[in-house]
Amino acid sequence: MGQLADEQRNSNALIDRMAKRSRAAQSSLSKSDFTTRCAALQAAATAIRAQSAAILDANFKDVARASANGISHAFIDRLNLDETRIESMATGLEAMIKLPNPIGVELARWQQPSGLDIARISTPLGVIGIIYESRPNVTIDAAGLCIIAGNAAILRGGSDGQLTAGLLATIMSDGLEFAGL
Repeated sequence: MGQLADEQRNSNALIDRMAKRSRAAQSSLSKSDFTTRCAALQAAATAIRAQSAAILDANFKDVARASANGISHAFIDRLNLDETRIESMATGLEAMIKLPNPIGVELARWQQPSGLDIARISTPLGVIGIIYESRPNVTIDAAGLCIIAGNAAILRGGSDGQLTAGLLATIMSDGLEFAGL
């Protein structure tokens, strides 16, 4: 019973630290300009291509472990990366760069009978938590979409893709660091 309570306290402390760090990061992201956020995504896209061999190596280990654990073929297919899927992750980030800045867009405007002019303007949401199964590309897609919109993300991929997702998350973090975020 004591060990379970200790594990729960450790998990709670970990989540608390992640949430506090994410909130601090989000404050910086929400104030950053669009060009800086795009530079972070471009740096990550470049790093994905440059580190494709390391990504494939991590993924090979994840797939081997999942196969040894008797995971279904369909699941393995979603987990498995190849050069085409890696390039798709990089081009996906570059496609996000080509989108218009989602922050500060006037979404609606109306006037009250009293003459008060009201506008709804898009702003970052804050910290977004995303839990997903072992699809390595989701790590890149989710992080990229959050970054371009000025949000921080706490990502939790499936344990079967832990090595790959960890490396991809590091690449995204490095892209943020490169851009000064």
